[in-house]
Order: sequence, then C-alpha cells, then structure tokens
Amino acid sequence: MSAMASSAAGEIRDVKLSDALSERYLSYALSTIMARSLPDVRDGLKPVHRRLLYAMRQLKLDPSSGFKKSARVVGDVIGKFHPHGDQAIYDALVRLAQDFSLRFPLIDGQGNFGNVDGDNAAAMRYTEARLTEVAAALLNGIDEDAVDFRPTYDGEAEEPAVLPAAFPNLLANGAQGIAVGMATSIPPHNVGEICDALLHVIKTPNATVEKLVDLMPGPDFPTGGILVEARENILEAYKTGKGSFRLRARWESEKIKGGGYQIVVTEIPFQVQKSRLIEKIAELLIAKKLAMLADIRDESTDEIRLVLEPKSRNVDPDVLMESLFRQTDLETRASLNMNVLNADNTPKVMNLREVLRAFLDHRHDVLKRQTLFRLGKIEHRLEVLEGYLIAYLNIDEVIRIIREEDDPKARMIKRWKLSDIQAEAILNMRLRALRKLEEISIREEHTALTKEQKDLKGLMKNEGRRWSIIGDQVKEIRSQFGSKTDLGARRTEIGAPPSGVIVPLEAVVEREPVTVLCSGMGWVRSLKGHQEDVTDAKYKEGDRERFVVHAQTTDKLLVFATNGRFYTLGVDKLPGGRGFGEPLRLMTGLPNDQDIVGLLVHEPGRRLMVASSDGRGFIVPEDEVIAQTKNGKQILNLAQGAEAAVCSAVDGDHVAVIGENRKLIIFPLEELPEMTRGRGVILQKYKDGGLSDAKTFYLADGLSWAAGAGRTRTETDLSAWVGKRSQAGRLPPNGFARSNKFS
Repeated sequence: MSAMASSAAGEIRDVKLSDALSERYLSYALSTIMARSLPDVRDGLKPVHRRLLYAMRQLKLDPSSGFKKSARVVGDVIGKFHPHGDQAIYDALVRLAQDFSLRFPLIDGQGNFGNVDGDNAAAMRYTEARLTEVAAALLNGIDEDAVDFRPTYDGEAEEPAVLPAAFPNLLANGAQGIAVGMATSIPPHNVGEICDALLHVIKTPNATVEKLVDLMPGPDFPTGGILVEARENILEAYKTGKGSFRLRARWESEKIKGGGYQIVVTEIPFQVQKSRLIEKIAELLIAKKLAMLADIRDESTDEIRLVLEPKSRNVDPDVLMESLFRQTDLETRASLNMNVLNADNTPKVMNLREVLRAFLDHRHDVLKRQTLFRLGKIEHRLEVLEGYLIAYLNIDEVIRIIREEDDPKARMIKRWKLSDIQAEAILNMRLRALRKLEEISIREEHTALTKEQKDLKGLMKNEGRRWSIIGDQVKEIRSQFGSKTDLGARRTEIGAPPSGVIVPLEAVVEREPVTVLCSGMGWVRSLKGHQEDVTDAKYKEGDRERFVVHAQTTDKLLVFATNGRFYTLGVDKLPGGRGFGEPLRLMTGLPNDQDIVGLLVHEPGRRLMVASSDGRGFIVPEDEVIAQTKNGKQILNLAQGAEAAVCSAVDGDHVAVIGENRKLIIFPLEELPEMTRGRGVILQKYKDGGLSDAKTFYLADGLSWAAGAGRTRTETDLSAWVGKRSQAGRLPPNGFARSNKFS
C-alpha cells in the first residue's frame, strides 16, 4: 500500500500557477491558430473545410455523380477526421455551398441552404451535397503523392495535411477567422484576374505590387456591389497585407407615374443580411432619422430589389443615397488582413506578391511530387512488361516449369534472372494473355512508357519547363473559371471614390423645435417644442436647473468645460424628456473632475469670448470650436491651477470684466485678439482671487446685470470704469449683484 502511495506521490509536481497557465494557454493558442482558425496559404482552407472535401471525395461525391444526404457527409467527417460537434461541421458545409457567401462554391447543395436574408439552412437530414468542379480542382492529384498525409485523430487512417490545390482558393474565396491574439480577413477575388497575376509572377518573380494591382484591381464579392475605395488605399493594403475596402450597394433611379421617381437597390454589400438591413432602415424612419425617405419596400425574388420612396420628387437622389450610405449597411467596409499559415505552419501576414508566390511554390512542389510518383509507377510497370516479354519469348518453357516444378517462381527467377515482381506477374497472367496480339500491345506499351519516362526525367532536370507547365495549368483554370464564364464574370464594379456630395443635416434628421435642459449635475434631456415655462421640470434629488436653451433637432450643441475644451453634440442625439435624461459625461469625453462652463446652440459665423479663472482670454470664431470626436477640442490653454470660467457670444463693442475681488474694468472689444487656440491675453490684473465673470456689450446701451426676481438693472454712465485692458479696475456701481455675475 505504501509503495502504491509512493508511486502516486511521484507523479505530483510543484509548479508555479503562472507557469502552468502559460504552458496550457500556449498549447490552446497554438491549437486554435494552426488547427482551427487560420487558413493555409497554399489551399486557402482550414482543417474542417479540408476534411469535408476529402471525406466527400472518399464518398465518391464527384461533380458528375449523384448527391448524398448532408447527414451522411457530416457523420463521416466526425467519425473519421474531425471529432467536433455535428452542427459546427454542418454549418461549415452549408457555407461552402452558399453562392452568396463563397465567390466560387466548393459544394453543390440540393435543398434549402439558407438565403441572403439570413434564414438558416434546413436540417442536415433534408439537404444533399456533392463536390463542385472547383473542389475537384482543389483535390486533383491527391492520389498521386502530391501532398503529405498525416494520421487522423484516432490513428486508424490518414488525412491530407494540405490539398494539391490547382485552384487559387485563398484569394478566390477569401477567408475569415479569429484565433488567439490574431485574426485573418481576406475578401474574395476574381479568378481570371488572379490567374493573370499568377502568370505575371511566373514571368517576373520580382513583380511589383503596383503591377499586380493593375491586374487584380480589387476584391470581387459574390453579392456584387461597387468598390469605392481610392486606388492608393487599395495599393497600400495589398503592399502591407492589411487594410480595408469601402463597398457600396448598387442602385438606380426609376421614373414612376406623375413625374416622380423611386430608387431601386439591386445589389447589397457582402455579408449584409437583407432582412436586417431593411429593419435598420425602418427603425431610422420611425426615429425620424431619414427625413428625405418616405418608405422602403422589399420586392425581391431570386434577385434583390429594394424600393426606396423619397418624400418628394424634389429630393436629390444622390443626397438621399448619401444619407443612407452614412447611416446604414448600404455601405460597409471589407477588411483585409492576410494573416495565413505558410508552408511551415507558421502564421504570417503576407502581402499580395507573397501570397501569389506561396501558391505557385506549392504548385511547383506538387508538380515535382506528381512527376516522381508517375516515374515510380512507370518504373514498376516497365519491370512487369519486361517480365512478360521474357515469358512470351520462352512461353513453352514457362508453361513446363509451372506444370512440373514444385516451386515454379524460384525456378523462373533462377532460369531467366527475373525479379520477384516479374516472376509474380508471370504467374498471375491469364491464359487469354498468351495471344500474339497481347505480345504486340505489350511491346507498344513498353515503348510508349520508355519514351514517357525519358520525358519525365528531363522534366525533373528542367525547372524552366516545369514553370511553363504550371503556367499552362493556370491558363487552364482561367479558361475554366475565368472572366469569360458565367461563374467567373466580375460582379463587383471597381468605381471611383465618392465625390463630395454634401448631405445637409436636414436630410438625415427631421427639423423639429426642442427645449434643451441641462441640470447642475450635468444631466441633459430635450423636451418637444420651445417651452417658455419649464418650472415644472423634475430633477434628481439634490440637483437643480442650470441651462435652458431653445434649439432645433438639426442643430449642434456646444459644451464648454472647465478644462478649456469644447464638446459637440447633435441635438437629435439627446435623450427625450421622460425621466431625468442622461449624464452629459457619458455622451462626451468630459472627465469626472471637470464641470460645464457654458452650453449654447451653434450658430455658424458667430464669435465667442472665452476666459480663464486667472483673468486671461480671447475671441475665437465659433466655427473653429466644433469637435469631430467625442473627446472634444482644446481651445483655451490653461496655466497651472487655472480653469476655464467664461464662454459667451460676442455681442457688443466693449468688454466688461469683474473679478472675485469685486473690481470692474471695461475696455474696447478691439483690444481683445481673435485666436483659434491659445492661452489668451490678460483681461484684468488681480492681487488676490481671480476672474468672476465677463461679457460683451454696447457701451451706448449701458451695462446691464441681473438684479434678482427676474429684474435687470442698467448703468449708462460708465466713464469711471472704462480703461485699458489688463488694468485692475474699481468697485462696481452701487446695486451691482452680490454674486459678482452679470447674469
């Protein structure tokens, strides 16, 4: 018992948790990268797809044969090669059969294999499958020792490590995969163009990517569409192996009765579900985010036909479509990340030339292996034929030995110096083969095989001739699947980048009046209509009213914060009036330790005065403060310990500044510079404290301030306070607000 315990204890090892985790996670990561998620650059397949095609070949589901139930295929794949879930394998099979998912389907499906609306395929017991001609080209030569085989998961059989791949599947059908710490995304391309590029690489091994892009101008998606990416971006993507392509739906304008028109979408971007696209457009219509669109109808049959009705015949169709492209999946981006496994099973991001070169090198290896395999077969057959010829020359003696000798095989080997293979072949000859005609045909076959053997040996010594044969194979693929065939004709149009169609906000958002409320704690909401009395508006406990502005849903809201940054929000993006709204901090990049200084509706062409708590400021054109990102735009640079304190529209010819020390200074507006960003100039000097408030006004109208209870007071005799910018000032007029604020 103690010996058993000791033996068991010997298996226990003390290992750091971090070491154990890293070792196990690395094993999982390598398994995911090499055996699941990344395609092989040579045949463009992941293991599950390769196993599917090989299992179907073993079932003799060739393009010319009949169909078999998909369940039978899935069962064979699970039992022999791929011990995973049946639904996962069936999903992979279904995708290989969908002509809207694969540019060149590898499986010919019979039954319901789903549709572009996103509907699922029927259960595997209902559908049937067989290989396509493309899959046959991928498998061609697999019985001729063209590729390596490895044991299956249970060791009972063997499976190909890669397919011979006479078809450039990686670029033709593309690939998608997410591994551990890396991913791949390759869009489909046109085989005719790929073959042109391959032939150019054979002719010019150091071909430039620019020339290859001339031959392969961009992806070719099964669902068509229009590629509107700039050529320089496409070129950069193929040079680096990483990038993206802008893809738009194809549409046309149709005239209808009454002089109006409707827009018909006939092709949608790749991997966009039509039903989900229609739902999204309908949601935007209900939310009044598509002010120019009246309705959408789906009139699709086997071909896509989405009908878009404009609200008015005066709506410009280009502007309407541009607004849809910006807000819906009628425009998408197809990413390119050519991260693939090379011949050494190592993941690598390749550029276009490297991918084409890897495919050609694989085809070169396949050709050499097939040639050696054929030479071996010829050598074996010639040996057998030479034995037959010896037998024909000595037929009577052969018959006597077979009839009389106890060990005819050994006797014949000794008598005519035959090999074991030759003696066995003679013993297995049929009597009908003893005819004179058979001898003649054997001599003819021997001559032909000898000639072929010499030719193949010459091929193995001549690399240039091998590349010529590979070029012929590429040309054969081009003629079978290229641009002149129905399957290979280009579907995606290579268009120009969109011209600068200006989409007014009114085209996207329906213009409606709203009242924007922002509380002291920064909770914002919008109420319908321009409401003058908002005293009944409710706020969170401890919160209060702070900003109330009238706006339109097409307006932009400017938020100036204590960090000197301006944040921009679309009024249409604000939450409705029910409840307390949403925190402005969540809608912008406003930090938690900063507060709101000003909130106003953007008016193009207007000027703003901004100032900091240390008494510095300037005038900035309002068009310059619009922020394009959520993080806002820095306008007022701040000194250590200072913060932004004032933001007000410029309306006047003089500036009034009052400090925390209750000193007032007035100076001409022309003394304040106009800048787009900076710290500004000194408005008022302080011994203690800082700036409290500032405003612009017309000197002739007098200076006004809030006097409480909704009243204002105005002082017109201001000569005592008018001076130069950066002076200290003097105490304000009697009755000035105790808050030290003008409003």
